[in-house]
Amino acid sequence: MYHNWLDRWDERRARRGEEEKETTDFVLDTKRAFPGAKEVLSLEEFCRLADQAAADPRFFEEPNGSDQGFQKQDGWLRFPSGISTDIEENNVVWAKITESGSFDQALVVFHHWNATSRNRQIAKFFSRRGITVVEIAMPYHFERRRPGSSHADYMLSANLGRTIQSVRQAVWDGRKLLPWLRSEGYREISVLGMSLGSWVAGLIAAHDPAVSKASLFLTAGSLADMVWTGRATRAIRDSLEPAIGLTDLRRAWAPLNMENYAHRLARPDLDLHVVLAKRDKVVLPELSERFMHGLKVAGARPNILHLNCGHYSLARPPYILLAGLSLKRFLSATAKSAR
Repeated sequence: MYHNWLDRWDERRARRGEEEKETTDFVLDTKRAFPGAKEVLSLEEFCRLADQAAADPRFFEEPNGSDQGFQKQDGWLRFPSGISTDIEENNVVWAKITESGSFDQALVVFHHWNATSRNRQIAKFFSRRGITVVEIAMPYHFERRRPGSSHADYMLSANLGRTIQSVRQAVWDGRKLLPWLRSEGYREISVLGMSLGSWVAGLIAAHDPAVSKASLFLTAGSLADMVWTGRATRAIRDSLEPAIGLTDLRRAWAPLNMENYAHRLARPDLDLHVVLAKRDKVVLPELSERFMHGLKVAGARPNILHLNCGHYSLARPPYILLAGLSLKRFLSATAKSAR
């Protein structure tokens, strides 16, 4: 009975989020995704470029990355993004820092798609336990929001190139933050990603050895499959489906598929923690389990917590308390690198 009520609660929450989403045009937008490449007109050519990007470890590495331009004041940090877009607000990265008084560990938090506020409860909980929390704004969210937009439609959409650019920008922004944290004196850096933020956190952990621990909430490997099957992305699928099928979408978004980087996530000095919802209609459990299997085959040993809730109801007690305690134990454990 309780879980039937919980399912209905998740569905009502999904409907509210659906109200502001509309179908849009399907666009390749090659040059946004792959700067320097010539504009292509066919999906097959786009997919070939995506295959090359997924195989290139430098794709998520900002060229000539600079540690200049960081400004910290009154608990806020701002710095220029490594990618310049046509939305001026999006080109400056903002992060809220909740200091702990200790330099033992910093936790960088990547929020979910269409988040409207940062999570003060998480920041307060962990900062009181000696972990400084840095809540970064992903592209087109919070201070980086596109003027006039009802949601972060430029972060994830039927524009294939802009979606790749946005996720790549989020990864570059997060990676740019890591050396700054090191320069501030933090000895261990962990990342936490929630839903779409888990893709960003996972890609950063896969490509940057500065991350020693990664916690992924409500995650899977293939972003294409999540968009195609998920309850929160029906408008995007409706926009995609007349022009592209799931098989081609997987190829087009291959650089964003964490399954392609399972061997990197299995590196010996990285600890992984995963929280999954058994009743999730946004990130389907079968997609999550496929990703977990791929990680284990690659040699990773993720610490996995399965909760009997939905995607949105993870934020309700008792599930959020169980997830928080599991994350606390994970972050408090001795890192592999220290062992």
